[in-house]
Amino acid sequence: MNADQLIAKGKECLAQNDYVGAISALREAVDREPGYADVRHLLGLALGLAGQPEAALEEFDRALALNPSYVEAHLNRAITLNDLGRYEEAREAFRLAWDSDHSAGRPFSRSVSARLANMHMELGDLYADLGSHKEAVEQYRSATNLRPDFLDIRTKLARALMEGGDLQSAIQELSGVLVENPEYVEARVALGLVYYRAGQHDSAATEWRACLRQVPDHPKARAFLNMPRTQTAGEEGAG
Repeated sequence: MNADQLIAKGKECLAQNDYVGAISALREAVDREPGYADVRHLLGLALGLAGQPEAALEEFDRALALNPSYVEAHLNRAITLNDLGRYEEAREAFRLAWDSDHSAGRPFSRSVSARLANMHMELGDLYADLGSHKEAVEQYRSATNLRPDFLDIRTKLARALMEGGDLQSAIQELSGVLVENPEYVEARVALGLVYYRAGQHDSAATEWRACLRQVPDHPKARAFLNMPRTQTAGEEGAG
């Protein structure tokens, strides 16, 4: 199963109160796509429902590291802290959730805009699966216009741009994502692939080597470095 199928299986298991199955599917999904805040949050929910609150907190923290304005993750973190008797931390988490949900200058609250953005993302995913890259780009752009802080959706937008042949826009999008979060490995892997498709093999190798410095066993980065014309590219700067 690919990551999207594992996520769908995890959601289905959660709906059926099969928390063990949900945890198994979602752990495998985050192993493949560790940079998706939504999947980290879902795994945290499953762990909490399975009676593993400390492990749930770790996943909520990872989701918030990827997306500090993730209202639902703040709320579920607050609830978990409260259940553990860590009341001061819970109050702070509730405050952060409120602040995130009521930012000024937005047409919708953050929770509403998050739901709308995720709906656009799901439609974009469907178009992408069908190979309709132009339509996928339109949906992902609608999502990121609502929530530019959703870096996972911006990464999907860049991939759709790449598949549609707009390599320069994909590079710009991914470069912006990495400015926001330099530790976002999946965006860096994708940036390397865009550079590779653009014929910039030294730049591609540089990005993938940076990925391996962050995650030494990252399978995609290691595999991509073994592709033709990247095996020796960037060796001088590999250190």
